[in-house]
Amino acid sequence: MKLYLLIFLLPLWALADSTLVILGDSLSEGYGVEKENAYPTLLEKKLKGWKIVNSSISGSTSASGPGRVAWVLKSKPRAVLVALGGNDGLRGLEPKEMKKNILATIANIKKSGAKILLAGMMAAPNLGKDYTSRFSAVFKEIAREEKIPLYPFLLEGVAGVPKLNQPDGIHPNKEGHKILAEKIYPFLQEELP
Repeated sequence: MKLYLLIFLLPLWALADSTLVILGDSLSEGYGVEKENAYPTLLEKKLKGWKIVNSSISGSTSASGPGRVAWVLKSKPRAVLVALGGNDGLRGLEPKEMKKNILATIANIKKSGAKILLAGMMAAPNLGKDYTSRFSAVFKEIAREEKIPLYPFLLEGVAGVPKLNQPDGIHPNKEGHKILAEKIYPFLQEELP
């Protein structure tokens, strides 16, 4: 009887939603658009069997990551997408410091057993070629060193396209968020456990 009950309940357990937490800044929070139009909400509609907890905060730099992990892990996620760094680049913060912060964030997440995914970012070209090169290299280095999947550029297809961004030229508008969701969806579909 117990075996029969276990076999009966197993499919129900398998159908339960898994949680993906997005740990980011205003780009992931959906600054300037309604919550239902932000890419995390749009992704949740596409990713069957996954609940997305958007734990992104406007203005966050990579320095906030390690301290935010305890809160992020309260939802017991199966996976965490670390999408920090945009504000580091806007402020011209040293890439070595950003790397140290993201590595500390990842180390704290690893303790939970959740799968870690990383979204890359690029710095604005006005900060100079040396800085932008060192900045974008950090994400590749972390992914290689930590052996975690990297989505190369969070704003792929949206950055620098005026009609897909708000007047500030930084934050995606409603249409921009649709494209972000479409672009990142195949990566998540492939990488989520």
